[in-house]
Amino acid sequence: MSPNQQHKRRLIVEATRRVLAEQGLAACSVRAIADASPLTKSAIHYYFADLNALIDEAMAGHIEAFLSQVRAAAARGGGPAERFWAAIEAYLGAFDDNPGAALLWYDYWIDAVRKGRPEPVERINRDVVAMLTDLLEAVPVPEAAARAETVFSVLLGLVVRQSVHRRPFAEVQQQIEFLAPGVTPPADGEPHAGPTR
Repeated sequence: MSPNQQHKRRLIVEATRRVLAEQGLAACSVRAIADASPLTKSAIHYYFADLNALIDEAMAGHIEAFLSQVRAAAARGGGPAERFWAAIEAYLGAFDDNPGAALLWYDYWIDAVRKGRPEPVERINRDVVAMLTDLLEAVPVPEAAARAETVFSVLLGLVVRQSVHRRPFAEVQQQIEFLAPGVTPPADGEPHAGPTR
């Protein structure tokens, strides 16, 4: 594609990200995307013949931005264990700060599976698990990859549960420490990076 075509494609993906974030998956139509961008419906169809592929690309962009925030919080931590806890806190804090993000993620997950397209969701899941694996290996924690899978499953459940009832971060730390022995929370029980919870 030419630089101009690449630019138009990026505009479409960014408009889709805005629609998803502001209106949710159910409202994400070609018309809504066109209304949120400087391009027409026909231009959107030209660059993306499949709306699902466009939504996949936009959601991947949301998740990459989210993971960048989590990685940045981890990078501000001190030792390997502190970096791990900073990442966990940032992960959960992002959903606390934006409850609609959890609904969007789960709507997207369910929609992709219903349509027989689990690959984009699985790719995103692998990215999160890989990040957690790297953090646990740095501690080091035995069987880091398997424990990262388990920690990720717990985080997914916590995001849902926290939307109903927030738990103190010290409780979350105890649950995760049980799954990943060796990643001891800070002695004061207080998080060291990321948003205040």
